[in-house]
Amino acid sequence: MAPKVSEEYKKERERELIEAAKKVFIEKGFVRTSMQDIMDKAGISRGALYSYFNNIEHVFIEVLKFDDQKDIQRFVPSDEGPLWPQLKNWVEEQQIYIEAIDQTLLYAKAEFFLSSNYASNKDNFPYIFERYNRTTEAIEEVLNEGTSIGEFSPQQSTRSIARYILSFINGLMLDTFQLGHEQTNVKDQLSILLFSLEKLINPKSIK
Repeated sequence: MAPKVSEEYKKERERELIEAAKKVFIEKGFVRTSMQDIMDKAGISRGALYSYFNNIEHVFIEVLKFDDQKDIQRFVPSDEGPLWPQLKNWVEEQQIYIEAIDQTLLYAKAEFFLSSNYASNKDNFPYIFERYNRTTEAIEEVLNEGTSIGEFSPQQSTRSIARYILSFINGLMLDTFQLGHEQTNVKDQLSILLFSLEKLINPKSIK
């Protein structure tokens, strides 16, 4: 009789496989990555890999979920101090990430979104819509919290502002991937985002 495998072990093993798959997707993109590539990177058999994932699209979606969860955690504000410096710090930290965009999943994401399976069957991939909404809501919650404590006085709806921030950063990421960070001047662009964001939410000093 085969030994029982605990749920904790399964989750840890799945996480290891997702991290291995992420490295492959970053290196090769989505289109050129195969299940065999992931098996080779993880040092796992075909049967073992397919016991966790159905196909390459399933693997990629799970990699996105794993990556997105870490991103959303960055929007969780600290209980200490006002929210504007924390939000400002988060925007400034994007410079490091964007300038290293070729070491991220952006290329694989672009290929996935243009792939025939996704483009013609978007309803089969509900997580893509969910991830946008979750990220928007995470930013919106920070803005709403700042509004509720009297630190922010937003000039537009907090949801619209959240979408604006997300669209700006996503666009800057794509431009930087295509043209290079020296051409897009990431630091200056983020400074302009902060300038406009400050005008939009009117942060006040909280004592």
